[in-house]
Amino acid sequence: MKNKLVLKETTDLYEVVEALDRTGIGALALVDHDERLIGILTDGDLRRAILRKETKIENIINKSPAVLLYGTPKQTIISKLKQLHRRHIPLVDVNGLFVDLFAIDNIDFVSRDNFVVIMAGGLGTRLGKLTEHKPKPLLNIGDRPILRHMIEHARDQGFRNFLLCVNYKKELIYDYFGNGEKYGVNIRYIEENKRMGTAGALSLISKELLEKPFFVVNGDVITNLDFDDLLVAHRKTSSIATMCVRSYSHEVPYGVIECKKNGEIIDIKEKPQYDFNINAGIYVIDPEALKVLPSDTFYDMPQLFIDLKRRNFDIGSYSIDDYWIDIGKPQDYEQAQKLWSLIDGLI
Repeated sequence: MKNKLVLKETTDLYEVVEALDRTGIGALALVDHDERLIGILTDGDLRRAILRKETKIENIINKSPAVLLYGTPKQTIISKLKQLHRRHIPLVDVNGLFVDLFAIDNIDFVSRDNFVVIMAGGLGTRLGKLTEHKPKPLLNIGDRPILRHMIEHARDQGFRNFLLCVNYKKELIYDYFGNGEKYGVNIRYIEENKRMGTAGALSLISKELLEKPFFVVNGDVITNLDFDDLLVAHRKTSSIATMCVRSYSHEVPYGVIECKKNGEIIDIKEKPQYDFNINAGIYVIDPEALKVLPSDTFYDMPQLFIDLKRRNFDIGSYSIDDYWIDIGKPQDYEQAQKLWSLIDGLI
């Protein structure tokens, strides 16, 4: 395998540099005779070593790289690399033996013309002073606004056409993103002149734009969702609309008493836990579903699903098991900041 080199006691720097050059991806995995990963070396590691005038291989290689299990879905690997701001990651088997070196540069990113509609017009009143001078989608998580995280995450999966539905302090969103060119995407804006809910603004969009299934995303969501997998799952069903859901557990902090009408106790459950599926605020919608929308009025996305069901359309769900957080309250925002700090600290 050209992306690895068995590191021996006699291996010199010249041999490592030569092997690194052969990979063509700017990275090399170093393994022992048993194929156990020792570490990786990148072009950047080599340049920094030269500047330090360092020639000992053991002082140059990264001996503690992040790794993933071989067979991990491609999009999960890409999402991980994006989180770590890395281009390469070693893949190992269940015994920890090196299998391959995944390089993001080798991925052929297909550009998809499905639109991503982001509802970015909310007031964010539950966040108090945090949204006094800027709309919630422009609040930073780490070094970037919430909205930019979502746009770049979808962009990196090949989705480059965005519609931003804006209202509160919309000029700040215009100023930050413009037409999207500097972020490698195409952005158009839908102006809400009044509160439209999480689906009402869809009635303002030209039907000619939305000729294929499109995504709708709440503007206060941070997630590493695989958009392509969601789209594939939606297309495999007969559903006219698919809602992303997430498992949520709630523990009642008391003993729950089940009684008959006459007061007789039937059962006692001490601090029971109940599991639910909650709405994750991410959807795939077929254009035909837009015919159900009322014109230019307040309308929420759950109501759209209810109305579609009443008209005997099939509606589906898609479970999100990975990272997801809805930033609705100050404590949610603090949690998102902490989680991002943990990810950033791995770099």
